[in-house]
Amino acid sequence: MKDIQGRLRVRVAVFACVAAVALGVDQLTKMWAQQALGDGRTVPLIPGLLSLMLVHNPGASLGLGSGSTWLISLLAVVACVVMAVLAARTISMRWTVMFAFAFAGAFGNLIDRVAYADGFLNGKVVDFLNYGWSVGNVADIYLVMAGIGVVVLIVLDVPFSRKDLDRIEHLGEDAGDVARDGESDGTADESQDSSAMVQDASSGSSRTEVTVSSRQPDDSERSAS
Repeated sequence: MKDIQGRLRVRVAVFACVAAVALGVDQLTKMWAQQALGDGRTVPLIPGLLSLMLVHNPGASLGLGSGSTWLISLLAVVACVVMAVLAARTISMRWTVMFAFAFAGAFGNLIDRVAYADGFLNGKVVDFLNYGWSVGNVADIYLVMAGIGVVVLIVLDVPFSRKDLDRIEHLGEDAGDVARDGESDGTADESQDSSAMVQDASSGSSRTEVTVSSRQPDDSERSAS
């Protein structure tokens, strides 16, 4: 029990540290963007692929939901709570890190919607990474990273809870039992084959002895006698 509680404290600490550092980077880059790009200029980084340009986005990614900023903010609140709960319930450090990045992404943009609001959760998110087809920020990168990471963990069948771990261990035990049964069957077959060979050899020797003992003396042997 103490071991489980100790591991939980470690995962909570990792979640808090990763989320805090990620949030700090997100907010610092947004502060820099508003100061350095506030005059409306565009700074090309990779021509045709990436540039820096300040945009205040009232909606979600690609400007979706621009007329429902408050609803997006509420969904972000729910997402943050869900990420924290899932991080507390998982037994995997890898899942914990993914939830921490997802939390940082959702909470980072939620801070903007609260800090720059002039109504009920209707603030605009600070975006400055222009990809040509969309403008985002570091928080959005965290969300994408977390999404990809979750998919990878699911594909690799990384256990999320104790129940998943028990299931994987049970499957491993079943596979081991099948392998042992196969080895036992093979050993039994080999033993039966060996026994049959010994019996055949014994039968052959017996038949040889009977043949020798039952052989009649020939003419030369009768003359000699």
